[in-house]
Amino acid sequence: MAIYTSSNLLAGTQQNLSTAYKTLLSLTAETTTFGVVRGKISEITIGIDAAPADNTINIDVSRQTAAGTSTAVTVNPVDPGDVAGRAAGEANYTAEGTITAASQLLAIPMNQRATARWVCSPGGELVWPATDENGLAIRAKSPAYTSTAVAEAKHAE
Repeated sequence: MAIYTSSNLLAGTQQNLSTAYKTLLSLTAETTTFGVVRGKISEITIGIDAAPADNTINIDVSRQTAAGTSTAVTVNPVDPGDVAGRAAGEANYTAEGTITAASQLLAIPMNQRATARWVCSPGGELVWPATDENGLAIRAKSPAYTSTAVAEAKHAE
């Protein structure tokens, strides 16, 4: 399987966080001329790109079954010899997609002064199905922090 990387800094305008979850980056299966493919997220890095303060940020990764309003992101192959990615990368949502109830796969509480990095154990990747428009949304919220965050993910397909 080829490895790809994507980030919400690659396209669109970063959106400010609030007390409700805001999707920073999503990766979903997309029907293409080559068919639809499932993918596996193996690594996520999230940080805050504003002046440091002591605020709590809650990060989650949940299943998404329909896209919201966002900006398309090209998923970049880590090895330039690999084929173009077939997953649909979307970033900086201005209207949230449909998140499946009780589908949270990962929760990371963090402090605004820190960067959070999650790397899966072997076989512990977060997997999305080979079903059109189904995927994973990397989201953030905060009770006090109201500026922007950066999310980066590595996935295989």
